[in-house]
Amino acid sequence: MLRFRPEVLPFIAAAAIAGVLLTLIIRACGPKWCCASVWGLALFLIATLYFLYFFRDPDRHAPGDDNLIVSSGEGTLAAITPLTSDAFREHARRSGLDPDALGRLSHGDVTRISVFLSPFNVHVNRAPLNGKSRFLGYFPGKHIFTGNEKSSEENQHNSILIEHPRTTCLLNQIVGPVCRRVVYWLPHDRTVDVRQGDRIGMMKFGSRLDLYFPSADIEATITVGDPVKAGETVVARLRGSGGA
Repeated sequence: MLRFRPEVLPFIAAAAIAGVLLTLIIRACGPKWCCASVWGLALFLIATLYFLYFFRDPDRHAPGDDNLIVSSGEGTLAAITPLTSDAFREHARRSGLDPDALGRLSHGDVTRISVFLSPFNVHVNRAPLNGKSRFLGYFPGKHIFTGNEKSSEENQHNSILIEHPRTTCLLNQIVGPVCRRVVYWLPHDRTVDVRQGDRIGMMKFGSRLDLYFPSADIEATITVGDPVKAGETVVARLRGSGGA
């Protein structure tokens, strides 16, 4: 069954207010109430339909294989980027993180898997694998278009660390020029267990989601440009787990 996030309600209220204001403005310019009301109602209906579409939260079915890593964001696989240990550590510092506090990510080269979300994609984010999830914080920054690689390093974002027995994942929810808010729904003050595919947060109105893994731990199983579904599409496999 299709469900909608409750966060949609303030936006529907804003659409109603905008519709009323448009009606009053058009009426003040001369047209009769019936004509002005049609324009106001049209604005309200179009905006409400879009907000309902954007805040949809469909069910997704994780593969349930502890050796697989699924996408956390829903959209298009934008890039698979290898980073040297030094490059990642510098990137982490610029992002406001202490590289030495990032577990296995601190000890070697890193692979970044990036997903671009358009304003028409589902924006609910999900856990890419089983593990213990810890909120690292919200970090202010720029609002560069999220199709640009620089947005991974310079834009506003939330950082979350998920530690699996065989790897560590740094998950960054990144805002763009339109998206102004990222939300991590789980407790911010303690570590919590998550299962692959669990809902963990949301980004609003076009954004980017980056996953970082130790390169020695994973092998990517997807091609840049492929569409992905959050919590469902497999993007990588843990090394030594068998399979293709």
